[in-house]
Amino acid sequence: MKESREFLEKLGYPSTDLKELPTSTKRFPDGAQYRIELPSTEGPVALREMLKEIDRYGLTIHRVSQGSGIMLLTDEEILEMCQLTGERGMELSLFVGPRGTWDISAQPLTSGGQSIALRHEGADQLVYAMEDLKRGAALGLRGALVADEGLLLLTKEMKKHGQLPEDFVVKVSVQLGSANPVSVKLMQDLGAGTYNVPTALTLHKLASIRQSIDIPIDLYVEVPDNLGGFLRYYEIPEIIRVLAPVYIKFGLRNHPDVYPSGKQWETTNISLVKERVHRAALGVQMIERYYPEAKTSKLGAEGLGVPKLHTSVVVK
Repeated sequence: MKESREFLEKLGYPSTDLKELPTSTKRFPDGAQYRIELPSTEGPVALREMLKEIDRYGLTIHRVSQGSGIMLLTDEEILEMCQLTGERGMELSLFVGPRGTWDISAQPLTSGGQSIALRHEGADQLVYAMEDLKRGAALGLRGALVADEGLLLLTKEMKKHGQLPEDFVVKVSVQLGSANPVSVKLMQDLGAGTYNVPTALTLHKLASIRQSIDIPIDLYVEVPDNLGGFLRYYEIPEIIRVLAPVYIKFGLRNHPDVYPSGKQWETTNISLVKERVHRAALGVQMIERYYPEAKTSKLGAEGLGVPKLHTSVVVK
């Protein structure tokens, strides 16, 4: 293995999962080590209830993300979500759609085809995804999730050619699945602004990825059942120390898959977002107890995809 390890090192990559866990010296633009994300906030009704709960706990939540997709929200709903987060200085990240699991192909729904589940099949789906991004940006959105390497490259080109704002944050979904220093570095090179690593990677494996990339890492510390169901709360202080800059992401175990969401899930979604805020409160107390010197960002900090607020917008 010596020759292969030396070759990796020559290319600038770690040649082994790090046995020691070095303290990361990398930071967000404002000097912070960590930020907090709450996922699966499906629409403005759930978002309003989440914000009430955040205020009740007195928490700072930097990013709110959503999984059902831009295409399943009306212009008015997107504007409202942008308004609710933008006026607080929070990032809003909405998923791009449609994806493979919502297309007519059966393969993404099979056990052997899950690796392509959220990718875009064919050129038409790429065009639809680009339209999703452009519509969201026109309404003030400044952050979106992608799960396809081709679309990721297109977002980079769209920024170059003025079809997306330069400050638009492209967040790569956990379901893209790149899991080693070279493949995650490739995602960075393709245009990822922040990368959600697979949920089951050990800190040693994650440390080797951190050595190879500069963009923020997003990591679930409570993981939905269909992604593993892990609870990693006691690891949070070390995750921050080793992986900074990092988004600490609070999913929720023991909940139904609500994608694609809608009115039929509204009551459930409200319960889910409230419990995610409670989980975030538990995580913040872990940080205060075991790593009180860790630095976090203020709302509105540089690098957050805070929506641009509009009084009136016409989308063509």
